[in-house]
Amino acid sequence: VQLVESGGGLVQAGGSLRLSCAASGSNFRLITMAWYRQAPGKQRELVASITGGGIAVYVDTVKGRFTISRDNAKNSMYLQMNSLKPEDTAVYYCNTRGMSWKWGQGTQVTVSS
Repeated sequence: VQLVESGGGLVQAGGSLRLSCAASGSNFRLITMAWYRQAPGKQRELVASITGGGIAVYVDTVKGRFTISRDNAKNSMYLQMNSLKPEDTAVYYCNTRGMSWKWGQGTQVTVSS
C-alpha cells in the first residue's frame, strides 16, 4: 500500500489548510485511518482518527479546530485545519490507526505567528 499526503504549506496563525491523503490498495473502506504529525525534535503523535463508517476521534489539542473526513470511493482521507496555531507546525502523515502501512513522505505545515 502506498500513501501520498498533500496540501501542506505556509500559513499565518488563524488561517486554514486542507490536507489530503491518497491510499492505494483494497479494503480501504474497512480500515480505521488516522492523521499523525511530527514536529521538529519531537515524536510523531496522533492527531485524529476515523473509522470506515466515519466515526471521528480527535486529540484534545485540535478538537473544535480540525475535522477529519474520508471518501471511501476515492480511497482518500482529508484533514480540514482551521484556526491554525504556531504549535501546529509539523510534518503531517496519514496511516492506519495501527500504523501498519509504510509511511509516506508527509506534507509540511508551517504556521507563522
